Amino acid sequence: MKMNDLAASGEERSLYEVRKAIYPRAVRGWFAAWRWAAVWATQLVFYGGAWLTWNDRQAILFDIVHRKFYIFGLVFWPQDVIYLSVLLILAALSLFLFTAVAGRLWCGYACPQTVYTEIFLWIERKIEGDRNARIRLDQSGLSSRKVFLKGAKHGIWIALSLWTGFTFVGYVTPIRELWGEVMTLSTGPWETFWILFYGFATYGNAGWMREQVCKYMCPYARFQSAMFDKDTLVITYDAGRGEPRGPKGKKAPDGSALGDCVDCGICVQVCPTGIDIRNGLQYECIGCAACIDGCNQVMEKLGRPQKLIRYSTTHAMEGTPTRVLRPRVLVYSTILLAILATAIVSLYLRVPLKVNVIRDRAAISREVGDDVENVYRLQIMNTTEASRVYEIRVDGLEDIHIEGERRVEVDATGSRIVPLRVRVERDEVKPGTHPIEFSVRAVGAEKESVREKSVFIVR
Repeated sequence: MKMNDLAASGEERSLYEVRKAIYPRAVRGWFAAWRWAAVWATQLVFYGGAWLTWNDRQAILFDIVHRKFYIFGLVFWPQDVIYLSVLLILAALSLFLFTAVAGRLWCGYACPQTVYTEIFLWIERKIEGDRNARIRLDQSGLSSRKVFLKGAKHGIWIALSLWTGFTFVGYVTPIRELWGEVMTLSTGPWETFWILFYGFATYGNAGWMREQVCKYMCPYARFQSAMFDKDTLVITYDAGRGEPRGPKGKKAPDGSALGDCVDCGICVQVCPTGIDIRNGLQYECIGCAACIDGCNQVMEKLGRPQKLIRYSTTHAMEGTPTRVLRPRVLVYSTILLAILATAIVSLYLRVPLKVNVIRDRAAISREVGDDVENVYRLQIMNTTEASRVYEIRVDGLEDIHIEGERRVEVDATGSRIVPLRVRVERDEVKPGTHPIEFSVRAVGAEKESVREKSVFIVR
């Protein structure tokens, strides 16, 4: 029907689909166990990681105020931003590789949206009951029981969300200090804002929006098809075995025997996004395999073979051998391993000493007696967790030397700016610009040595 026909008929239609509430049914099975194992693993790392200590400090701390990132025994400074870039590249390549091989495994098992939705659904089931009980409760009128159950559920959701926001901020502000501030209601404005912000985001996304985040907000659902091919392992329904579908004991309209699918709808009832996998692979499918566990339970009760719904590939369903080692997988794997190996070697060879040489621009050069003098400032950064004494030398010209102190002490994970006066005998050097090199070496730790180039100017 055209727009003018609709206008003439007076019929109104919404441009947006009204959301239908989804009540995922609880399911047990092999994949559900794996999903809960991922929930436990990710949450133990997230909630527990902030409380670990290392060398009398928080083991994992992204101290933005002091511009230092602590990850166990490593200390990263703003100059180490390259490692953050490498980490993001590795994460992207890993996602591409896993998607090409086995579809949306990240979405189905480890994505924070999936993990927290699973936790919130578990709380909802414990308080309100399973699927049918929740549907009846929502359809019932207002009562004291309904108010109590809804209040208890949302109260626990909010408490968990605020604890999540607190833990998130605890990776930026030392969590023990933050806990003391929370207990005395003395948190700063930014800390308060971010605790509430991340708490609200957790509560809204996992408690209310749920599948809408996966279907409408997550860009991954939109471009995942570009990484799929006929050899990608995805959740599939075996239509050849299941169709025509119908209740057990009945026959198809043409009198032939029905397939193994009894059209019970369990695969739809357990799906967190509310799709019917029997209609084929859809972008809303997050690959959680709840439909596989649900269908396997039904097949087991009916005494029929399991895996009517299973992880498989398009080629396997067509009877063609599946290729695991194909060009895109090999390319992703090679690049990923190369970057990972380079990053590991770089971290192993990383010198925990950084030096910046800055010439004094106020005075290019000056004559002091029989010498020509240039003034420099050396910024020495000690990224180790022990104080260091550094010895400073300069080379590059005949009889070049440093006037004044040549040894400096820098505190653990600290920095210090050292002014240096470098001199050369006037008769030993010609006018112009001459390359020189500063050497900074830790006393007692010979491997902690850095050489930085600069210039010596004679007018």
